[in-house]
Amino acid sequence: MMITDFRIVFIFVDGLGIGEKNSEFNPCTTDKLGVFSNFLNWKNENIPFGGVCIGLDATLGVSGLPQSATGQTTLLTGINAAKLIGEHRSGFPNKALRELLKQKSLLKQLKDAHKKAAFINAFRPIFFKLDDRLKWLLSTTTVANLSADLPFFTLEDVVNHRSIYHDFTNKDLIRKGFSVPEFTPEEAGKVLAEQTNQYDFILYEYFKTDRAGHSQDFDRAAEEIEKLGRFLVRFLSEIDLKTTQVILTSDHGNIED
Repeated sequence: MMITDFRIVFIFVDGLGIGEKNSEFNPCTTDKLGVFSNFLNWKNENIPFGGVCIGLDATLGVSGLPQSATGQTTLLTGINAAKLIGEHRSGFPNKALRELLKQKSLLKQLKDAHKKAAFINAFRPIFFKLDDRLKWLLSTTTVANLSADLPFFTLEDVVNHRSIYHDFTNKDLIRKGFSVPEFTPEEAGKVLAEQTNQYDFILYEYFKTDRAGHSQDFDRAAEEIEKLGRFLVRFLSEIDLKTTQVILTSDHGNIED
């Protein structure tokens, strides 16, 4: 185990843009904790825990609407994926993006550098029954983890507080009949904080924000922002920010509009 005195937690929130400070259409303005409402208009004022907001152009210099596959591949490789393939690609990565992830996945780079890295999201049992060839056709984060030949976490890890699901409350899992505890956002944030001490680098993916944005349901989107804010405040309260760098970013906007 090669744990350093400095750790990084990379929280990827799908479909989260900064947006405009307009309460008629931007649910981020409803965030009473100030985690997201203080990001608006790229102002570094009153961001909790001494945070800094940096506005990014998700188009990456390529015309068209930014999309998930190219945006996420860029975040996880450091290579402009949209420019590489000449377009923005939605959904899961294509062959060219998969090949890029196989070579340049951040998780692979960290493992090659002898750092202890983890994609902390738990997966349902059905994932582990898939043929390996099918796993390579799934999400960008999945391909990035496969590229590093790192283990995937199970629901047993959720039960034992070693991992959290993409719905960190576990309500989606419980509705599907899985025997897992229901977490409050605060309890889930504490689990992530506890695991931070076990790794040099952690990647956590949250994509219910993007789904809420696509629904065009303001109340649903506001609820996601509120849950995510509570999760983050507890997480940030539990870790040592002198030795842990937290990066929260997204692939493109959606929920803010």
